[in-house]
Amino acid sequence: MNQLQTGKVLILLGIGLIIAGIILILSGKIPYLGRLPGDLNWRFGNFKVYFPIVSMLLISLFLTMIMNLFRGGK
Repeated sequence: MNQLQTGKVLILLGIGLIIAGIILILSGKIPYLGRLPGDLNWRFGNFKVYFPIVSMLLISLFLTMIMNLFRGGK
């Protein structure tokens, strides 16, 4: 890998981290995310277990659609 390719990879990784940070900041403002039917939540005294299964499936579907738009649907 030459310097030009390494530079491009680092720029893309940086953009990806910025996008991930924005998503994390805005995720608290998306209504019902994390409280959907199918998101599992158990309490055992002071211990809490949380599995946001349906929320993660929806986020995965959304990100897959976005990535397919950028890749041209290949």
